[in-house]
Amino acid sequence: MTGAAWTALVSPAVAVVLIALAGERITRRGAGFLAAGATLVSFVATLVVFFALLGRDAEERSESSTLWTWLSAGDLRFGFEIAIDPLSVFMMLVVSGVGFLILSYAVGYMHGDVEERRYHAYKALFVFSMLLLVQAGNLLLLLAGWGMVGLSSYLLINFWHQRGSAVRAGKKAFIMNAFGDATFALALFILIAETGTLSFAPVFERAPEALGEGSTLATLVALGLLGGAVAKSAQIPLHTWLPDAMEGPTPVSALIHAATMVTAGVYLIARTNPLFELAVDIQHLAAILGGVTIVVAGLIALVQTDIKRVIAYSTMSQIGYMFVGAGLGAYGAGLFHLMTHAFFKALLFMAAGIVIHALAGEQDIRKMGGLGRELPWTFRFMLIGALALAAIPPFAGFFSKDAVLASAANAGKLGWVLWGLGAAGAFLTALYTFRMLFIVFGRQASGFVREHLHKERFEGPLAMAWPVAVLAVLAVVGGLLQIPGVWHAVDDWIHPVAESIEEASGATAILSALAALGLSLAGIAVAWILYRRPSRAPERARRTAPWAAQLLENRFFVDEAYDVYFYEPASRGASFLHRFVERPVFLTTLGDLGASVRGGGRRLGTAQNGVVRSYAFAVAAGAAVLLVVFLIAS
Repeated sequence: MTGAAWTALVSPAVAVVLIALAGERITRRGAGFLAAGATLVSFVATLVVFFALLGRDAEERSESSTLWTWLSAGDLRFGFEIAIDPLSVFMMLVVSGVGFLILSYAVGYMHGDVEERRYHAYKALFVFSMLLLVQAGNLLLLLAGWGMVGLSSYLLINFWHQRGSAVRAGKKAFIMNAFGDATFALALFILIAETGTLSFAPVFERAPEALGEGSTLATLVALGLLGGAVAKSAQIPLHTWLPDAMEGPTPVSALIHAATMVTAGVYLIARTNPLFELAVDIQHLAAILGGVTIVVAGLIALVQTDIKRVIAYSTMSQIGYMFVGAGLGAYGAGLFHLMTHAFFKALLFMAAGIVIHALAGEQDIRKMGGLGRELPWTFRFMLIGALALAAIPPFAGFFSKDAVLASAANAGKLGWVLWGLGAAGAFLTALYTFRMLFIVFGRQASGFVREHLHKERFEGPLAMAWPVAVLAVLAVVGGLLQIPGVWHAVDDWIHPVAESIEEASGATAILSALAALGLSLAGIAVAWILYRRPSRAPERARRTAPWAAQLLENRFFVDEAYDVYFYEPASRGASFLHRFVERPVFLTTLGDLGASVRGGGRRLGTAQNGVVRSYAFAVAAGAAVLLVVFLIAS
């Protein structure tokens, strides 16, 4: 079993090395097949591990394997160690399974790009980094994977580096994630100082006594971990990088910003749940941030005109549900929504990619229309993803979102507040999702569509079509894995690692599900009324409340606030230090020193004239000077 786990981890790394060493000796398409094939090997190896664990009793489904001790400092020893348990295997299945489908899709999507080999190498590097994150057997190795995922994300967002917008988006993502990395690292320093270890089992055992429940130290550790989770999962207030990250190719959006990387924060909370439960206020803060993000991201999505940005804001909102679940201690519900979200959100991004591919790269939904008749299969796939996202039964999103809301309904006053935010989010999700669907696929075909649409067999390359079809099936049936009040396969599976709170049952659970479903259907109805055909109603609403339109279109002015309070002061401070400190004290002084040394060297060089009597005179003069010095000293 451990051999299969190591195979799952190492396989994508081998693909990266082979693509890099092969250079142009491997074809572009061959590099794509190699990256996708390596991810398939990881998935098959993970299945081997899963079935091996499934055959054991629940309390015995945990094992670790250390390849070597890679860092030693005094009494601290950190091994290159992987953890094989229900939580890590659950995440490995999601990362490698959905990752394989997306990398296969990318072979068709990126076909013809001059840098296609580099792209496939970056994707394989990302898969390796994400698997390292979820398989890490200690917090230090987890932090290493955490940082590598951020680096891979930067490289992929910035892949088309000829575009200034892509470069800015990559830097923004890197900086905001680096802030979370820093708080994460500070939390680890406290844990090392207080517990003397970063291995999972020992640190969780020692933390209650070493930190103390509800203590300042426990709060600081949980807050540091939460900072990392919030940044990586694009939750308020560190959320602004994710919509800009849509500058990367569409498969990047599907893999990193829907199915894997942005869910790493949810995984971190679930993995370190004993530490968060020592600081319950911080755990509840995670749930509150998730609840606020659900509504704020949903409101902003209502006015977006870029098809990928609409889906990106829905990602932020859906991860908010996962944070609500994990923050309330309903880890199974949060992780269940993580899994189903990976299915239907990757489906939406990849179906949107077919639309963008057919329209020669256009992403503005205002230029689209009538594509339901031109791209019927893509419309069907998009409709399945939209129904799952809007949580309409029997699609997967209904069961997983219902599990989160049912858990919130059983978590006291705070739970009901968060339930209200989640229910409002259900209405907004249905409204903006079907707004996009009706504008893009309904109405009459626009002039732009008639002029630029080009269709291929299967409405795109076969490499793009079949992964989308598989994800569509998963978006339909994936929710049956756990049905609130009936069976709880995900809860039961992760129970040995993270024990979830009970969800509401009976009449409360039924009323919760019906209320959320009613709000989702209401959102679809409003979208139908407003957007099934061109209407002046949205424009009238804009004129009636221009302040609201401006607030949403400017994304609540969060970027502007960061510019005023962080970027501009830092920029002015850097300019001041450069002008009055760096230039006069360091740059100019060092320059003058260099010029003096060069001048002295030139003057000394004139004494080297090759005349022997000049050298003899210099030696005699030096000896005379030394003699005088010695006589005076004596």
